Amino acid sequence: MTADTALSNSSQDVAQDGIVAELYAQFGAEAFTLQPTLIGMPVVWAAREQLLDIMKFLRGVPRPYVMLYDLHGVDERLRMHRDGLPKADFTVFYQLMSLERNSDIMLKVALSEADLRVPTVTGIWPNANWYEREVFDMFGIDFPGHPHLTRILMPPNWNGHPLRKDYPARATEFDPYTLTMEGQDKAQEALRFNPEDWGMQRRTEETDYMFLNLGPNHPSAHGAFRIVLQLDGEEIVDCVPDIGYHHRAAEKMGERQSWHSYIPYTDRVDYTGGVMNNLPYILAVEKLAGIKVPARVETIRIMMAELFRISSHLLFLGTYLQDLGAMSPVFFAFTDRQKSYEVIEAITGFRMHPAWFRIGGVAQDLPKGWEGKVKSFIDWMPKRLNEYQRAMMDNAVVRERTKGVAAYTTREALEWGVTGPNLRATGFEFDLRKARPYSGYENFEFEIPVAHNGDAFDRGMMRIEEMRQSLRIMQQCLDNMPAGDYKADHPLTTPPPREKMLQHIETLITHFLQVSWGPVLKANESQQMIEATKGINSYYLTSDGNTMSYRTRIRTPSYPHLQQIPAVMRGGFVPDLIAHLGSIDFVMADVDR
Repeated sequence: MTADTALSNSSQDVAQDGIVAELYAQFGAEAFTLQPTLIGMPVVWAAREQLLDIMKFLRGVPRPYVMLYDLHGVDERLRMHRDGLPKADFTVFYQLMSLERNSDIMLKVALSEADLRVPTVTGIWPNANWYEREVFDMFGIDFPGHPHLTRILMPPNWNGHPLRKDYPARATEFDPYTLTMEGQDKAQEALRFNPEDWGMQRRTEETDYMFLNLGPNHPSAHGAFRIVLQLDGEEIVDCVPDIGYHHRAAEKMGERQSWHSYIPYTDRVDYTGGVMNNLPYILAVEKLAGIKVPARVETIRIMMAELFRISSHLLFLGTYLQDLGAMSPVFFAFTDRQKSYEVIEAITGFRMHPAWFRIGGVAQDLPKGWEGKVKSFIDWMPKRLNEYQRAMMDNAVVRERTKGVAAYTTREALEWGVTGPNLRATGFEFDLRKARPYSGYENFEFEIPVAHNGDAFDRGMMRIEEMRQSLRIMQQCLDNMPAGDYKADHPLTTPPPREKMLQHIETLITHFLQVSWGPVLKANESQQMIEATKGINSYYLTSDGNTMSYRTRIRTPSYPHLQQIPAVMRGGFVPDLIAHLGSIDFVMADVDR
């Protein structure tokens, strides 16, 4: 049986079972085109005219699809391998999650270049707001009915839509950049906030509202992030987050880098997550390539990912307490974070951005003496975490500032696409490492920390408990590290050993082509979701049978977490907003990409 036949058969099996069968029963099989992929979920195409009815159906079925996980677009105009798919110049796709079923579905809508319109789904999922704005920004697709369809990542006066295939990907493809005084004034004026544009009033009969810019350069904003507050005294009447200051076209770069050479770019998305960012990309590429890695590779990856989870959480904890007014915790946390970097540097040779994972393996095997480094860190941290909990989270001032502050329920979290520790803080136990194990996590014993109140305090405590579980996982990696090779024996993986290149001309040719040109992956689509440091992160890759990705979609957790801020903070106070911003645990590169 060929791979294509297996995919076709698997798609037929999907059609007879689960949500696809329910869709067929409700709307008729002729309303859909089922696309075989390596994504790991049903992928169905539907007509634009039926989109809202289908979305409402999926939102209301037993064990409903309660979360709009992702929504974005694809410029299909240069894609060569589209056999059996509806004719499309552009595509808008929607990924929905049912946590009760522990399953997803992807719905796609084909669009003609002459009619780039899709009805908004913000009335069904409020978090579609930012995603639709981004698709409008990047592709120029209109969403009739959207409450405020404006650019979100690019400046308001930007020309063009960067993720279109006819939009340049390199600075050398543009004319030289010039900025006149007149142009500077226009750019500044475009950033002026007009409350009326957002449906806000400047005053009522009793109150004159104040509008306050927090950021985009403010220490409590955790990066280049601006949020405009409508204030009645200290009370927040409404607010508008403004993102995009850190946008670096990470997805566009994926169209111009080989499958291998794109790996370092992933480190810079959540720049506190290190190799944790490599993992979903690498796993998605390995699905496309059909690579199965050795058990040693899986275990090394898990150990390093959990080490970076601890490093990221330590950064969060120190800055979170600093936002609340405490100075000492940030020094304690950074001291312990330095100990994690000593281990990371000893193993990978780098610190924050090691770009150490490879397609089919890791860059090199664990160095001599790694066990002692890891054991020393594992022995050091538990007593430090106990001290953090006693001195920080048990502190009366911290509790007063965070207990009951910026609280939201599980239902509200799912509506806004909240995942990771911030979702589990509401009492909902969902962790991809348990629910959908990847990279060998099914072989490890650990608990999923869960809180109950969904407030700023619980979100802080969640990170301490998660670090304890990460240490538990690392201990199991240390005690049970498998023997074997540090990369798969596959022609599309990392370069082969030098002795083989000197003995086999085919191996030498393969190495030369992969280094100079890059591996060629068969046309298909794949996706990998992981439980990253700040929530669920995923890479959705489209190969058109080339040396680089046709479309790289990065769905990050921080993006929906910031979109939720106004819903949480209306009626709160400015100091509560500062506490909430600190408790979210976000970095702006993870938002803006």
